[in-house]
Amino acid sequence: MSEKKDVSEKTVDLDEVLDNYGIFKRYHGEMIILAFLAFATNNIYCSNYVFAAEDVSYRCKDDLEDASYCGASNATYYCSEWAYDNPNSFVAYFELACQEWKRTLVGTMHSFGYMCGLLLVGPMSDRLGRKTAIVVTGIFGAVLGTLRSFSTWYWFYIAMEFMEAAIGDICSPMYVLTLEMVSSKKKLVFFMVCSFGFTFGGVASAFIAWLTPDWRWYLRAIYTPAFLFFFYKYLLDESPRWLLTKGRKDEAINILEKAAKKNKISIDKHSLQNLTCEVRENVRFSELLNDTFKSKTLRKRFFVCVIWWITCTFVNYGLMINSVSLQGNKYVNFALSMLVDLPASVATTYILIHFKRKVPLMLSFFVGAAMCLSQPFLPTNLPWLSVTVYMAGKLMSSFYFAITYLYTLELFPTYTRNSMHALCSSVGRIGSIVAPQTPLLMVYWPGLPSFVFGLAALIAGLSTFLVPDISDDSLPDTVHQAEALGKPKMPSKATGAYNEGFDTQM
Repeated sequence: MSEKKDVSEKTVDLDEVLDNYGIFKRYHGEMIILAFLAFATNNIYCSNYVFAAEDVSYRCKDDLEDASYCGASNATYYCSEWAYDNPNSFVAYFELACQEWKRTLVGTMHSFGYMCGLLLVGPMSDRLGRKTAIVVTGIFGAVLGTLRSFSTWYWFYIAMEFMEAAIGDICSPMYVLTLEMVSSKKKLVFFMVCSFGFTFGGVASAFIAWLTPDWRWYLRAIYTPAFLFFFYKYLLDESPRWLLTKGRKDEAINILEKAAKKNKISIDKHSLQNLTCEVRENVRFSELLNDTFKSKTLRKRFFVCVIWWITCTFVNYGLMINSVSLQGNKYVNFALSMLVDLPASVATTYILIHFKRKVPLMLSFFVGAAMCLSQPFLPTNLPWLSVTVYMAGKLMSSFYFAITYLYTLELFPTYTRNSMHALCSSVGRIGSIVAPQTPLLMVYWPGLPSFVFGLAALIAGLSTFLVPDISDDSLPDTVHQAEALGKPKMPSKATGAYNEGFDTQM
């Protein structure tokens, strides 16, 4: 009798239960579709300004034979009236001739809004749940994005750009939910399939912009469908892992049983009843965050992650923005720069499954740095070589951006995971804020932007030496478990080591 009692009371980790679910069966198949659409909108919204506020040529109507250029003072009194090549453009409507900074400010303000918003959305996700954060941000994105398309005042447009980026993007909570719905062994392949949505969104953005050259209708075309995110309230389930950390075990079990029923598999009820996780339901969020930062190990990881994120956003967005300036059709060039992410996603997944995290991340940073640093010194009479190296650099930036996204989540505990991920991503948006301004560096040297991209990637690669290498470790639920990542395997949870913060699958 005592043996039976010991067996029935043996604690079970959530990963052990999630291992029983096939990620390509009905339940997780539905999850893939929902995540795919969410990630697609993220890429469309983050790059909307590339086409909505695109560069447009203009000249002075008083000078019909030759183009008129702006004076050094940026004053518009050099011309009484301007003629724009595209009279239906954003630049023409708000009369931004000789005010290039107002056009580039749109992209910078979107990145700044996203930076500030992550500080709100992350804690919202950790406190109220991944599902709630997804629905709320999805609806706000639809409202604010559509409202922006009716703007008749430039500064109102800028304000709405900031607000939509701050509270209207569901990527962060959806990303965390995606990883928490599957076991550690299956999360890479599962997220790879979901992440195809990013590529789809980038290509769709170029296609929609081509079909709707008017900036107002372009915004309406990309933001109006986001109202459908309201139905995610009924289509999505909350993260069982998050529910367990909040002491809502019965709700977590109901979701796992529902998933098992949809996938037509049976789950041992004793395993579900014996699910265990450290509960922090009565502790204030500020205290949870303080517990994370009190750890010297986690503080060091935070600063390294910030370096990664600044580099990723700076280089990736810089290369994306400049892609429309390449020779050829701007829509095709932009779509191609997005399609590069597709093989990058597949290759990254394969590499991470077989070669852990640290070495692939370092190599992608270093190779990307080499591509960018060499770009300015390539022969000018070989344009095909320049384009090839450009796309290779974009491919590498996709590599280390994807690894950074995942690596950051895996380094922090469950009860502050989304907040720490959002904090790192938020501070890292400094890179995307600066990226739209990098073309100004060409005044000093045409190759300077690319050279700066390379130096940033080199520094990020060197900082990676300071974090542990992980691969099959279960997602840590506590600070102690997070600190133990990358260390030799510890005694199993069944012997009581779990209470000390160790994980059997490290």
